[in-house]
Amino acid sequence: MKEYLLAHDLGTSGDKATLFTTEGELVDSEIESYPVHYYNGNWAEQDAEDWWSAFCASTRKLLARTGIQPERIRAVSFSGQMMGCLCVDREGKPLRPSIIWADQRAQQEAEEIEKAISQWEYYQITGHRNTASYGIQKLMWVKKHEPEVYRNTYKMLNAKDFMVQKLTGVFCTDYSDANGCGFFDLKRLDWSEELLKLSGIDRSKLPDVKPSTFCAGKITEEAARQTGLTKETAVIIGAGDGVATNVGAGSVSSGKTFCCMGTSAWITTTSEQPLLDPQMRTVTWAHMVPGLYAPNGTMQYAGGSYSWLKGFLNPEKKEGQGSVYEEMNREAEKSSPGAGGVTFLPYLLGERAPRWDPDAKGCFYGIQADTTRNDMIRSAVEGVIYNLSLILDILKTQMHIEEITVLGGGAKGEIWRKIMADVWETRIIVPELLDEAGAMGAAVNAGVGAGIFKDFSAIERFQKIKYIQQPDLQHRKEYHAAKTRFNEVYEAMKGVEHAYEKL
Repeated sequence: MKEYLLAHDLGTSGDKATLFTTEGELVDSEIESYPVHYYNGNWAEQDAEDWWSAFCASTRKLLARTGIQPERIRAVSFSGQMMGCLCVDREGKPLRPSIIWADQRAQQEAEEIEKAISQWEYYQITGHRNTASYGIQKLMWVKKHEPEVYRNTYKMLNAKDFMVQKLTGVFCTDYSDANGCGFFDLKRLDWSEELLKLSGIDRSKLPDVKPSTFCAGKITEEAARQTGLTKETAVIIGAGDGVATNVGAGSVSSGKTFCCMGTSAWITTTSEQPLLDPQMRTVTWAHMVPGLYAPNGTMQYAGGSYSWLKGFLNPEKKEGQGSVYEEMNREAEKSSPGAGGVTFLPYLLGERAPRWDPDAKGCFYGIQADTTRNDMIRSAVEGVIYNLSLILDILKTQMHIEEITVLGGGAKGEIWRKIMADVWETRIIVPELLDEAGAMGAAVNAGVGAGIFKDFSAIERFQKIKYIQQPDLQHRKEYHAAKTRFNEVYEAMKGVEHAYEKL
């Protein structure tokens, strides 16, 4: 008789519940949406009870549609949005809406930290830069502006931690979400006493930190009633969505690397130690696999830039967007490597890695009378891939990387795969399931935590390879020249922008 693992991927727009067999077969999934509340310019919040309602609804619908008996679900685990701040009381009741990852209100709190400790010192402890994006800076904001909420806070949690508490009554977090709080000692795998002291945050308000494979317990009677699950299902705490994707992409041992190409894009590898870049251009996360790390660089607007170009070039084409992207890909193939001398900077929303330049702007450079539409489209693809190659170059200074698994929409276009392979000079691996990596990572984690799988190599039974794209090194000269031009255009445009600001 088949047994099952239930994965919940708690994203920004909704919760995706996915059932897998313990043999790695994808059974079915169900998505339940919830809103984000944006206001005050850069504030972003969500009602944590919406997460729980979505969890219950998606689970019940999935069970009803598949007809699978809940008794056959061995374990549930999570992939969840990171870098949030949810204040709850001793009963686990939210005291205010969750301040999510996209919220930037804690700028002053980040500045206060930087007065006490340099960016480099902070980076050496946490593997990250000190910014308003992280959890503790947000909790500092709560302490300053909502003192009663802070006073009554029993624990600060992230999205998946709240689900674990609702299911089991246990307050805890894993290494990766603790890392996303911004006050976590990455080498000691515990809260940093130094950073807690200078922030003024009470350590007791932070949850216990456990490995992602930790079993918080079985589902309570009340949670079983609300979800349709049984009291015998094990709850494995899981990890943040970024590192759960590592597992789903097969990046579970040193040097295994993947790129997720969506609206934003990132390249992440797996290492046995944190990889600290002297210029702090990349960050390092605690991995879902206990004892490993996930060095990473994320660019702000990758597929988003291509989507912008689609709307710019094809404003009248609203329906069947997939076919429009396919048409653009075909046009890009008609241009040659280097895009006829056209360079595109994909910095429409500033840039994170490797530039860390919020004021960076997008542009097309090198347009001439004979420039074609094909050249401009190809330059957009190349611009995104050049920027990601800068991240890859940093990781390659400390890691040996021979191949990269690519997930997301960018893996669907042949022209994207070819340019990635040629520019990055690595094999490109495309799995069959491009959009299930987070859920698969959570499912494998559930299996390991419940003792069903020996280790995370079990991902091999879940994820199958569809394509392998080999690099064509005959274009090396053209791409090296184009990538050099890409960097020079950025530096020149940065100078223009700074000169303009002085006027």
